[in-house]
Amino acid sequence: MADMIEGVHPTRMELLEINKRIVLAEKGHKLLKEKRDSLMTEFLDRINRAKAPREELANTLDKAYGDLISTEALMSLKNVNAIASSTPELGDIDITFKNIVGVKVPELEFSAGEISREKYSLTFTSSKLDEACDDFDRAWKQILDLVGTEEAIRRLGGEIKKTKRRVNALEYIMIPRLSNTQRYIEMRLEEMERESFIRLKMIKMKKAK
Repeated sequence: MADMIEGVHPTRMELLEINKRIVLAEKGHKLLKEKRDSLMTEFLDRINRAKAPREELANTLDKAYGDLISTEALMSLKNVNAIASSTPELGDIDITFKNIVGVKVPELEFSAGEISREKYSLTFTSSKLDEACDDFDRAWKQILDLVGTEEAIRRLGGEIKKTKRRVNALEYIMIPRLSNTQRYIEMRLEEMERESFIRLKMIKMKKAK
């Protein structure tokens, strides 16, 4: 007979236990398939949602660097570097987690909810500097959102792989083994019943003689 669960004995108690395990395995298989399908839906949705932010970020950075180059041409690289050195660093980043089909995915944002930047002196500065700063501020926000989305995609993808392995293990290994074992025990019990019937019949015949 095909692959079976090892160490089983052809008894009615063993058959009842195997039947219970088959029911549990089939129920687990159904739940895992539902989880896998839900994960795939979330995974594909986030991949689609990530396309536009990537393009927006690329456009924002292109504009930001273009404005920065224009600023350096108008103000000189030395003045731009001096302003950059005196500009405070970005605030802290808060990381919270959201549960999606049993997977924790991060959500990132700056502590104040927005980027806080002290105003630099407007003396001898160009409007292009303001535009460049605004562009880079916007880019930071877009980067945070995109990082959260990309990490969610990575985590969902990893969970999908694990869930698929478990579904396949149940579908192609565990459930077939349990079913083969079930059939083996049922066959052996039927054989034992026939043998017992024949023995009883032989005993009756001998007694009758």
